[in-house]
Amino acid sequence: MRIVIAGCGRVGSVLAVQLARESHDVRVIDRAPAARRRLPPGFTGRFGVGNGFSRTVLEQAGTAHSDALVAVTSGDNSNLVIARTAKETFRVPIVLAGVHDPRHASLYEGLGIRTVCPVTWSVHRIHQLLLHRDLASEGGFGNGETLLVRSALPRWLAGRKLAEFEVEGEIRVVEVTRHGRSLLPRHTTTAAPDDMVTFAVAATALRTLRGFLDKELGT
Repeated sequence: MRIVIAGCGRVGSVLAVQLARESHDVRVIDRAPAARRRLPPGFTGRFGVGNGFSRTVLEQAGTAHSDALVAVTSGDNSNLVIARTAKETFRVPIVLAGVHDPRHASLYEGLGIRTVCPVTWSVHRIHQLLLHRDLASEGGFGNGETLLVRSALPRWLAGRKLAEFEVEGEIRVVEVTRHGRSLLPRHTTTAAPDDMVTFAVAATALRTLRGFLDKELGT
């Protein structure tokens, strides 16, 4: 993929290095020439100096022929302008923008721009580690509103339908690892001893899931 990254701060530079190591065509833009120092000497992508506000700078970076653009400058307004330009002018298929203020996320989403908010994600993650540390996180979606978590089911639940562990709109069983093999459960699939179950769960329902498992564990 050709990926343009606007902003070579902590997030942009680390992301650029990772993508370049995966053999993607990475183009980094930053208005400060000194930002180049955040990229290692062996960085295989390109680095350009310029303001992402500028269509000329974006065009020189190859935005018109890119598969994705990520706007992660230090300013929410800058990220919004850059993301909108990439989406509406250059028709970039995938446009992502970093949001420092969670209150701005809805504005971006209303314009069809997907966002990543470190503050929101961190709060959800810290909350999970504090209160739900027995549930192993496998990732999340959006800004952490929906999570994938794994938990071992107690052996005495064997024989019960996995569908019984679901709560409409809050908890859903999406995968089971059994004897080292993964399977997608059917509505009639029953639990077996030592199953590891992956749940898709609303972040607000983690307490519900943990409460259910604790109740079944007799704690």
